[in-house]
Amino acid sequence: MLIAIRGAISAEADTPEEIRSAVRELMDEISQRNHLLEKDIVCILLSNTNDIHSLYPAKAVREAGFARAALFSSAEPEIVGALPLCIRMMILVESAEAPKHVYLRKAAGLRKDRVLFSVALDGPSGSGKSTAAKQLAKELDILYLDTGAMYRACAMQALRAGLHDFTEENVSPLLKNLNLHVVYENGAQRTILDGEDISEMIRQPEVSMAASHISALRCVREKMVEMQRKIASECSCVLDGRDIGTIVLPHADCKFFITASVEVRARRRFDELKTKGFDVSFDVVKREIEERDHNDATRTISPLRRAEDAEWIDTSDMSVEQVVALLKQKIQEKI
Repeated sequence: MLIAIRGAISAEADTPEEIRSAVRELMDEISQRNHLLEKDIVCILLSNTNDIHSLYPAKAVREAGFARAALFSSAEPEIVGALPLCIRMMILVESAEAPKHVYLRKAAGLRKDRVLFSVALDGPSGSGKSTAAKQLAKELDILYLDTGAMYRACAMQALRAGLHDFTEENVSPLLKNLNLHVVYENGAQRTILDGEDISEMIRQPEVSMAASHISALRCVREKMVEMQRKIASECSCVLDGRDIGTIVLPHADCKFFITASVEVRARRRFDELKTKGFDVSFDVVKREIEERDHNDATRTISPLRRAEDAEWIDTSDMSVEQVVALLKQKIQEKI
């Protein structure tokens, strides 16, 4: 089936370097969000505002590595009040998936029909925030970003490199070549590391513990926060983690702190691991939960804490359906 994917981005200046950078950023983002391969692209239609003279955007597309698709490029007429230095494109592709349109930088404001809002869910391990976040995003028909999965992916990268001493000095070099992508298939997030889907592997207990240690490193948190803020700036989304409302999205439209008793959280985690076939004991799981609570709450960088404007929700005696219904009610009151 032939579908059209729309996109736009603003350039910082009318220079060949900046035009190349903007075009590559937009093409990369469109390709990633829509799982595009070059062979799927039939043609690319481009236009640019008439204040761009240094380089044809179509040439920048070719230089970015898209050599096979047919290209058409045109200059737009001068319009009073138009966004300056703007590059637009429409990509026709063979795909069975619904198109995901991409508007970046200042061009994000071109889509007035897209009312963007963000929801931040923080809380300790096993509180039910991830389960609630996924269902909430599905019912609101917006993006769910599992930030914890991103830290777990970094931990797996470190473990695969043979690291067990998680220090800034040891981990920082790994981030320079970190090939981490978050993709969405059938409403579910898949975590891709070096081209491999590691979505299930990162839930192993040893990866969880490594993630608790590695997430305390400044170099890791800065890298992850940069990626998470970029995603949240471009679409409505639900993010869950331990510092979303305090550090990642301090200006989120809706903030919640999701918690539950240690006993309940340990039971939930134990049941999850048993269902997935892991041979674990409840006492070990509970001890690991308590250890992670301590690590998360006492780390120097971005410790787990409730944002001052976050609503407290204790899920100890609530079902997932009840939690999601309560969250939806509170969000609808604010948005």
